[in-house]
Amino acid sequence: MIIDTHAHYDDEAFDADREVLLASMQEHGIEKLVNVCASIDGLQDTVKLIEKYPFIYGAVGVHPDDAEQMTEETLAEIRRISHMDKMIAIGEIGLDYYWHKEKKEHEIQQKMFRAQMEIAREEKLPFMIHSRDAAEDTLNIVREYMQGGMYGGIIHCFSYSREIAAEYLNMGLYLGIGGVVTFKNAKKLKEVVQYAPLSQLVLETDCPYMAPEPNRGKRNSSLYLPYVVQAIAELKQVSPEEVIEVTRENTHRLLGI
Repeated sequence: MIIDTHAHYDDEAFDADREVLLASMQEHGIEKLVNVCASIDGLQDTVKLIEKYPFIYGAVGVHPDDAEQMTEETLAEIRRISHMDKMIAIGEIGLDYYWHKEKKEHEIQQKMFRAQMEIAREEKLPFMIHSRDAAEDTLNIVREYMQGGMYGGIIHCFSYSREIAAEYLNMGLYLGIGGVVTFKNAKKLKEVVQYAPLSQLVLETDCPYMAPEPNRGKRNSSLYLPYVVQAIAELKQVSPEEVIEVTRENTHRLLGI
């Protein structure tokens, strides 16, 4: 049975068939999944999902795209929600310079990234990090906090070089691997997966985004994770069953589910 460590089933892309889709998960081999907050408005949507579905867990945090809208009240709400029994991580948090080019925007993102990492440290929760076009700044902030004592975490949708992967792996962190690993042009990620120990990889979808081949460009869901499993198995030269088993163990060890 597969665990999806990063999904967004509160997204409007699932409004038409959310209940039917989620009801089909376990019969298709998806044991558990983590619904990860992204927007400020989505905080309560994740709470509703974890309360309704026994197999859904949650991560609470605000994506860097919403950093400018965050206030002290937002941070207090994240901390409060993090105390819920099935809220098992702080995320997704981090930096995104792809859409945000101005230095002032970067400074605000960094401030809110640090504030949420502080919550993760104080509440003894792992973190889930989003990083796009912000390799150096993300690594520096993560390194700073890991030296100060953290529970651990996942670099979600890892997209950087093998050298940067090595930095995170040496800190004891995990890399989230999803549909991109199946893309023909994902040479860099394939090299990272070959290099990284299987004991530090976890499975994720980022659904409704990042659907794997042969469904690239369509709405993603946890039901497509077997394609990711197969791609990792081929790159690591192990069986799909071993990929599923080891990534489940990794998820249990880090997230406690």
